[in-house]
Amino acid sequence: MAYTCNLIFSEKNYEYDIYALIRQFYPGMDIHILYEGIEAEEMTGETKTPVVPAETMQEKRKRQNDEEPEVQAVFSVRYEAESVRFFYEKLPAAEASIIEENAPAGEMLLPEEAYALSGPVTDWEDRIRTKNEVKAVVYKALTEMTGKQMPWGDLTGIRPTKIPMKVLDDGGSREEAEKLLKETYFVSEEKTQLALDTAVLEKSLLDTIETETGYSLYVGIPFCPSICLYCSFGSHRLEQWKKMVDPYLQTMYKELRFIADEMQDRHLDTIYIGGGTPTSITAEQLDELLGVLDDTFPLRELREFTVEAGRPDTITEDKLRVLRKYPVTRISINPQTMNQKTLDLIGRGHTVEETIEKFRLARKLGFDNINMDLIVGLPGEGEEEVLHTLEEVRKLDPDSLTVHSLALKRATRLNLFKDQYRPVSFENSARIMDKTMECARAMGMNPYYLYRQKNMAGNFENVGYARPGKEGLYNILIMEEKQSILAAGSGASTKFVFDGGKRIERAENVKDLRNYIDRIDEMLERKKKGIDLYLKPQGGCSAG
Repeated sequence: MAYTCNLIFSEKNYEYDIYALIRQFYPGMDIHILYEGIEAEEMTGETKTPVVPAETMQEKRKRQNDEEPEVQAVFSVRYEAESVRFFYEKLPAAEASIIEENAPAGEMLLPEEAYALSGPVTDWEDRIRTKNEVKAVVYKALTEMTGKQMPWGDLTGIRPTKIPMKVLDDGGSREEAEKLLKETYFVSEEKTQLALDTAVLEKSLLDTIETETGYSLYVGIPFCPSICLYCSFGSHRLEQWKKMVDPYLQTMYKELRFIADEMQDRHLDTIYIGGGTPTSITAEQLDELLGVLDDTFPLRELREFTVEAGRPDTITEDKLRVLRKYPVTRISINPQTMNQKTLDLIGRGHTVEETIEKFRLARKLGFDNINMDLIVGLPGEGEEEVLHTLEEVRKLDPDSLTVHSLALKRATRLNLFKDQYRPVSFENSARIMDKTMECARAMGMNPYYLYRQKNMAGNFENVGYARPGKEGLYNILIMEEKQSILAAGSGASTKFVFDGGKRIERAENVKDLRNYIDRIDEMLERKKKGIDLYLKPQGGCSAG
């Protein structure tokens, strides 16, 4: 049974940051946010501020059909004139719940004793400093209550490198960035060095690109042969949607030509074709797509051109030869794991042997920059299984390796039906993550980008490792938000970066395929308004 608690605030301030911190220590906890002076019934209506992610329809039906769980604990945050106070109390309901026998493996137990901690607030008008001071009080309280520290300290954002990157961009030293991570955010020594190593390499690569006057392009192919159990992307099973592929591509070509025309005064640095699985379409369709890009954009002037080959079961020699026909500089062949039992469980639809075969075929055809994606924390996999995967990957010797910690996102089938997988473990640990780093280092790779997601196994991170010169520039650009990225395709999100990188606005495409085709003019108009307003000098917000 999951813990259930109330999180009560004296006012609406920093709710999500504190909610996220408590979830790091108690990942399975069901947290209800309330405010002093407002009845709980009032806070369940549609007018409630959405500080907690909205529940899915499946979760809502389950909640309505089940008995309402008893609240087992109360956390309180009180903001005072010159301080913040954090309180914890275990309620009698927890005594009868036999938490010790039902808590998920590795989850913190609720302390028996009540607890309180306070800390000073320097200046309520300084929002950034105040947030750090408030989070510090809550984090210190939780570490003292549980005896556990988080590898990333009290950081709850998804881009830890932004902190050292800002220090370096402002002319500060590595030592200053290190002190900030450790003393202000309580980041561990290991993760501090990882963030610093990554930020230093990122900065050296970004300094070679005109980020403010250039742009990058994302091209989305939202089709896959099957939908993996952990997938949260807007993918469509190819067998079901096959008749929509050609109409979809024709519509996207219109969007691509529009982008090329509107952005003709800016230099295109990178192109990334993702999905879905781009190689799920036929070799002829792939050739047509790349031909349109070649006719529309200056492909031979690009710094990088990536195509996600992704699923080995979608890769054929014909498709690889199509990619070689164009100036594609980087591809991904992604096993996620080299354990067949896990591949079958998560619905990957390919074999370990196919991964090896397709990787070797790509090498034979001359691809000299191949990335491989792995996921740590997959159901049923522990250290032994991860070490087996790493050994098999080392034999193939890719040019870059991206290690993901499994994130149980709300929209994934793995999360929606996780009760079916309770007998199967979801294991990750500092030791396992260290082993992935050791493997990457042994292959001559360095960390060049990293990010975190909500609900990640073990509260760890996703890290991209690469040999010198084989880094994925697009990955850095999208993570560090240093350059505008124009995106084409259903569900694609265009990101306008302007005002010297200080401001970011977005233009989203609809996810539904038929709506994307029927409403393409509406989405082009949305893009045009953003380009005119944020990226062109006459709009008053020039990126230069």
